[in-house]
Amino acid sequence: MTSLARFSINQMTVKQLSMPELVDICLELGVPGVGLWREPVQSYGVEATAKLVRDAGLTVTTLCRGGFLTAIDPAERAAALADNRLAIDEAATLGTDTLVLVSGGLPTGSKDLHGARERIADALGELGPYAEERGVKLAIEPLHPMYAADRCVVSTLTQALDLAERFPAHQVGVTVDTYHIWWDDTAPAQIARAGATGRIHTFQLADWTTPLPEGVLNGRGQIGDGSIDMREWKAYVEAAGYTGPIEVELFNDALWARDGREVLAETAARFVEHVIQ
Repeated sequence: MTSLARFSINQMTVKQLSMPELVDICLELGVPGVGLWREPVQSYGVEATAKLVRDAGLTVTTLCRGGFLTAIDPAERAAALADNRLAIDEAATLGTDTLVLVSGGLPTGSKDLHGARERIADALGELGPYAEERGVKLAIEPLHPMYAADRCVVSTLTQALDLAERFPAHQVGVTVDTYHIWWDDTAPAQIARAGATGRIHTFQLADWTTPLPEGVLNGRGQIGDGSIDMREWKAYVEAAGYTGPIEVELFNDALWARDGREVLAETAARFVEHVIQ
């Protein structure tokens, strides 16, 4: 179906599906791309997953996630760098050129946002060349400010680009995710800024619905159920020169409680209705 030509389903949207089930249903529905997550990939086997998706002819659009690079303790920092190198290796094996980075929150007891961001920059200086050697790009994902303390001190595209632009664009760029930036009236200009230097490495969709659930992490709404104009954001990234895959990445307990095939089919239909048409 040509209307699904750019559609990619992020594995987390239908995490109730096994890896073979995900691949089979993508083939059944004509979904051309998948964004994979490290934990289920490792559980199934990195090489086995790579063969499964390759044999099915699916494109792995991204691997999620690397990052968590804000540790102060030297041993913790070394462990984080080692894990990110492993994530880069996994991305290369899976055949994707994009590793999404969730940068990490404040270390326990710290209130120093600036220092945390500088430690991310230091880590990128080490990881960028390693990724380049393996044909992988690092995509810094800014998360909504409600996650700044515990998950991601990079809250805006401005902050993400200020970090990314210290490095070559083929090493480090950004993730544009509607869920995290739709509220920011500076984001459209920052998308243009990212596009001008080839730094939009992936584009992800999720809707904003309220009330947010307890813990807020699993509050990403199905496309069309919330407050975000998906066509508007698609137009921004396309005006900036992005023509790549569009991933739908939903963390949602209600969706996870449903039949996975039904959710994937619904998500594809919503993509066509609210993004393409």
